[in-house]
Amino acid sequence: MSSAQLRQSTLVTARRVVIKLGTQLLYGDRDEIDQPYLRDIARQVHGLRSAGREVALVVSGAIGEGCRELARTTRPRDVAALQAAAAVGQPRLMRHLHDAFSRHGQTVAQLLLTRSDFDDRTRFLNIRNCVMQLHATDCIPVINENDTVAVDEIEALRLGENDILAAMICNALRSDALVLLSVVDGLQDKRHARIDRVDEIDEVMAYVQKQRSAMGKGGMLTKLKAAGIATTAGEATVIAHGRHRDVLTRLFKGEEIGTIFAPVPRKLDSRRRWIGMTRRPTGKVMIDHGAAEALRRRGKSLLAIGIVSVHGKFQRGEVVRICDVEGNEIGRGLTNYAHDELVLIKGRRSNQFSKILGHPGHAEVIHRDNFVLLSF
Repeated sequence: MSSAQLRQSTLVTARRVVIKLGTQLLYGDRDEIDQPYLRDIARQVHGLRSAGREVALVVSGAIGEGCRELARTTRPRDVAALQAAAAVGQPRLMRHLHDAFSRHGQTVAQLLLTRSDFDDRTRFLNIRNCVMQLHATDCIPVINENDTVAVDEIEALRLGENDILAAMICNALRSDALVLLSVVDGLQDKRHARIDRVDEIDEVMAYVQKQRSAMGKGGMLTKLKAAGIATTAGEATVIAHGRHRDVLTRLFKGEEIGTIFAPVPRKLDSRRRWIGMTRRPTGKVMIDHGAAEALRRRGKSLLAIGIVSVHGKFQRGEVVRICDVEGNEIGRGLTNYAHDELVLIKGRRSNQFSKILGHPGHAEVIHRDNFVLLSF
């Protein structure tokens, strides 16, 4: 499939999309939100909605707006001050969005989320249900990190964490496409020319890490991680310059703007999305080459005999990372054993479990139905 065909089959036909706008885009070279630009984005999003597409927006800028309202010339460093700025700035940001979209008779709604909202399976599904209902009422959901309560994550947001939030929203909604609008024209090669298409994120991830000084600006590494989450679940991702004329309209007409990341052929179901790309792992299990090959190539379950070491503390039923002996993450899965039990049975065969543990156990540490192979 050519790049043009990929855009045609994923973007042109997309019915449900998630679009992320960064703070730099909203402000441009000003010290306040660029109102004409925001109105233009609202026009384009309304056009997508009028064409029958369901659109969810992830928008940054609450802390910046709060600083402006509080007459601060610099971003606070104290966590409480950051929370306060976010609390003041969030309604200002929404007022700007409301005014921009109301010109088109379009209603917007606000969702403030924390990382823990995605860790809990029920809340993860509730996010999906809420957004789907908003779509059904012809409303544009505007989603942001709840900076006022996310104390341990608020500093990470400054480094582009909203890209990951957008990918998780895309994941929860099972959207058809994720668009990350930035101030760069997609991914660039060694000659700083735009790369039109990426099929293997692992390859470009390593390249960007090596070329961080030239390409890592603007949170490109985080954007690639976000693309990895979305494409592994089965959704196409585009990184594009948000200041290009009619960028959204042209993207969804199939024009070659930005860099498109090809999705895996088969979409994951909601449960596997939650296991593999949403729930935060609570531990790590290192496995030998034979076990790694069985998971990667043959779709097998993880057995204790292939486990080399166990790291972290976790309980039965929690999500753990599975890594090879080189430290490369292979996938994630729901463990049938707590960390202390796994330490005792690692490297052993299942017929020895009863004697070691004092009670019968599962033959598989992680059943293949509870394991998700990752490609990022």
